[in-house]
Amino acid sequence: MAMAPSYLQCNHQHQLHLPSIRPNGFSFFKPKTNFRRTQLIKCTRKQVEVVYDPDERRNKLADEVDREAPLSRLTLFSPCKINAFLRITNKREDGFHDLASLFHVISLGDTIKFSLSPLKSRDRLSTNVPGIPVDDSNLIIKALNLYRKKTESDNFFWIHLDKKVPSGAGLGGGSSNAATALWAANQFNGCVATEKELQEWSSEIGSDIPFFFSHGAAYCTGRGEVVQDIPPPIPLDVPMVLIKPREACPTAEVYKHLRLDQTSKVDPLTLLAQISGNGLSQDVCINDLEAPAFQVLPSLKRLKQRIIAAGRGQYDAVFMSGSGSTIVGIGSPDPPQFIYDDNEYEDVFLSEARFITREVNQWYRESASTNACSEPPAFSETVG
Repeated sequence: MAMAPSYLQCNHQHQLHLPSIRPNGFSFFKPKTNFRRTQLIKCTRKQVEVVYDPDERRNKLADEVDREAPLSRLTLFSPCKINAFLRITNKREDGFHDLASLFHVISLGDTIKFSLSPLKSRDRLSTNVPGIPVDDSNLIIKALNLYRKKTESDNFFWIHLDKKVPSGAGLGGGSSNAATALWAANQFNGCVATEKELQEWSSEIGSDIPFFFSHGAAYCTGRGEVVQDIPPPIPLDVPMVLIKPREACPTAEVYKHLRLDQTSKVDPLTLLAQISGNGLSQDVCINDLEAPAFQVLPSLKRLKQRIIAAGRGQYDAVFMSGSGSTIVGIGSPDPPQFIYDDNEYEDVFLSEARFITREVNQWYRESASTNACSEPPAFSETVG
């Protein structure tokens, strides 16, 4: 019989859609609605259109994984960090710089959902922010590839990254994502690797990643990969505000403008002792990358100066984190009023934050008090 292009006309028509998402648990990949194959079934009084769903087989396989695997899904918090001080002490023969810095994890972070893939062939990454690479260039995928290389694990994953930490901010968002992925992969694999091994392996793909395997506060040297875990030198309830303009500071460009003869001469261990004894203050929150970052982005210097002037003692310290472009105000969760009033800053990223740590054998947990005041702009993933 002759068939119409899509369906035959009759008095009653129905479409039967095979399920494209699982009724239990999360499913975060958009079904391919633009690909379907139509089959017509002849009946006496009505025509029924059956829509073929290519995701059905994959979801059935995922359901089997849920039933059989000891751990099939995991949601983890991926926090960022600030540098309470950052001294650049030397230029190395390999072209990198030696640094000495007090790193501390803070309560602003991303959420990453991991689900065992029923297809043991590749990882599948999705994200809420346009512009983030979802291929092998993303640090999450690099971390999972590294874990499989080190352990010979055959686990692959579906991953969804709910991104809140802006890129090019000096907050280590990408590095934290990589550390979180390594931790997750090890949980799925029965914790065959120690935390120390995960920390050592992580330095192969990023200098800041090993820090996140500390317990939240660490004195870091070398390129940043030499991590000395220390008790929190700062009270965890000290409030802060993060203010990041839309413009990013490319790390490589900042280092190109760095001049060692213009860096601070204060012994970083002296800074650590002063912070441990007296807390954070303007004179100890030294960042040797501020001057070159301000050359790369002059508006950033003006922003810091305006925050200090408008704060009128509201903040114990105002400084740039990492290689920028986030300015941190310690002592208050509120930005100065000009951030709201001046059109120049209508696109800034704002968030309050607190210092956090993690317990032994546990990953970081999200703090209920963190409040990001603006959505991060579209950006590409970089190591902060």
